[in-house]
Amino acid sequence: MILESITTPNDLRALTPEQLETLAREMRELIIDSVTTHGGHLGSNLGVVELTIAIHRVFDSPRDIILWDTGHQCYPHKIVTGRMQGFEQLRQAGGLSGYPSRAESDHDWIEDSHASTVLSWAYGLATAEATKGESDRQIVAVIGDGAMTGGMAFEGLNNLGHAGRDVIIILNDNGRSYAPTVSRLGESLVKIRNNPVYMRRQARLEKLLADIPVVGGIAERGLEATKAAIREMWEPTAFFEALGVRYAGPFDGHDIAALEEALTNAIAMRGGPQVIHVMTQKGRGYGPAENDPIKRLHDTSESKPGSYTAAFTEALIAEGAARPELVAITAAMPDSTGLLAFSERFPGRMLDVGIAEQHAVTAAAGMARGGLRPVFAVYSTFLTRAFDQVNLDVGLHGEPVVFCLDRAGITGDDGPSHHGVLDMVLLTKVPGMTVFAPSSYQEVGQMLHDALDITDGPSAIRWAKTEARHVGPTEVGSGLNARQIISGTDLCIISVGKMLDTAEAAAAQLTAEGLSVSLWDARVVKPLDINMLAAAAAHPYVITVEDGLREGGVGSAIADSLAELSIGRTAPRVRTLGVPTQYVPHGKPAAILAELGLDADGIAASARAMCRTERNVIA
Repeated sequence: MILESITTPNDLRALTPEQLETLAREMRELIIDSVTTHGGHLGSNLGVVELTIAIHRVFDSPRDIILWDTGHQCYPHKIVTGRMQGFEQLRQAGGLSGYPSRAESDHDWIEDSHASTVLSWAYGLATAEATKGESDRQIVAVIGDGAMTGGMAFEGLNNLGHAGRDVIIILNDNGRSYAPTVSRLGESLVKIRNNPVYMRRQARLEKLLADIPVVGGIAERGLEATKAAIREMWEPTAFFEALGVRYAGPFDGHDIAALEEALTNAIAMRGGPQVIHVMTQKGRGYGPAENDPIKRLHDTSESKPGSYTAAFTEALIAEGAARPELVAITAAMPDSTGLLAFSERFPGRMLDVGIAEQHAVTAAAGMARGGLRPVFAVYSTFLTRAFDQVNLDVGLHGEPVVFCLDRAGITGDDGPSHHGVLDMVLLTKVPGMTVFAPSSYQEVGQMLHDALDITDGPSAIRWAKTEARHVGPTEVGSGLNARQIISGTDLCIISVGKMLDTAEAAAAQLTAEGLSVSLWDARVVKPLDINMLAAAAAHPYVITVEDGLREGGVGSAIADSLAELSIGRTAPRVRTLGVPTQYVPHGKPAAILAELGLDADGIAASARAMCRTERNVIA
């Protein structure tokens, strides 16, 4: 097996074309086996195998800086940089990350797991190199799989062109982003424009024309006009070159020899930013991915029956039927956020704006101002990219946008960049924002209905990736009211969202040990239910439990409110349990929560420690 002989990128350079073809097949087999076993991103990684091989045969990593955006197309890069054995523990606790990781390898310069940032990274690194007077290091930014739909990518591209920074941009076009047509004449022009000998001769010709007395300027402008006309007819250069970025392509992203030639020529023509446009097939080499029309098996996640996401899909369709003004918005994730069934049921009412969360939020504000009821379905971790728009475009204007936050809380295998632990801290600080946290499948539908009835400001509903509990009609709340589960006198536990399961289990432990416990499902974390707060204030001890950041989270707001309610009398002792302010590594959600003391045993232990008194309320 050739793959076993590849421990560094240098090992690639001695391989024959036939061996490279075999290696590409072996790499795909490893990726398919690993992802089908452990989960992860499949289609995007299968599409960049040959491109990755070519990059590492041409450039000298880590001396040359190779940056990946999006980071979920980095598996082949990890394989050829000595991490093949790590795929046995891909995305497992203590194992290989599903994204670039500086802790794993010097070949990973950035941990880019949110899209559209790499061109800004490249500009910053190129500026640093130029400022230091260093020019012998290549900076290569690989961007693709939809990342070019993000506004930040265009900001970085514009800055690169304006500053003339020396960066090679590889645009991996896999049909999910910018995709120009290619003709035979276009292919010929690509080869000519990517030939450094031709480009040097062209430069000399332009200089000669410019030096001709009297008519030189006219002749030079005539040549430029002719070239521009050809470009407009046959090549997609106008957009990039208008920004000061030289364009070459498109090239076959699965032809290693052609890719190596294009990249080698790009090195020879250094002197400013360049785009090398390559066409790849997402999911290449794996039938189920190639035949998946929606996302080419981008990843192995799906909306499972009984999940919070499935509950949202069901509820959204019901509300869509009752409210013709309702529209759903996604930022390039209609499948993972449960919007496909809504789109099929109501054609034209699901709007995909691409990887552009900031645009999505402000566009939703505009839709609301125009009389629609927009529902923006987005991962919690991705909404935080657009907090300014949430605060000032939606919140300040009082627009009734409904934010539906999937993957809230500790999400697990995708690591620190994908845990949705910031949403409650941030959204509860937006004036006029209402924030719901469902604890069951049935609560999702009730909360979506209640959120859509709010017309004087925005609202948000946040739920976990994990399976939802199912309850009967009597166990579902309504409106902005909290719901009391158990009544007691010694300790009051206030639970947020999915944490109700573990809070109930902890309450059962403590009750069995002789403590009188009250348990509340907060349901709405902004505004907090005054009846719940008043009931909690009557207990000597209160514990709050949430799967978001503890500092500045819901527990902190509850503690502040209880302190105000207790002015003039003894306030209850409050302990807030939540996620610490740190980057939490990847692992299974239940295991992570247990490590953080947010399982039943951890909650019970915190209660024992807090309630232990001279009378030994709990031994």
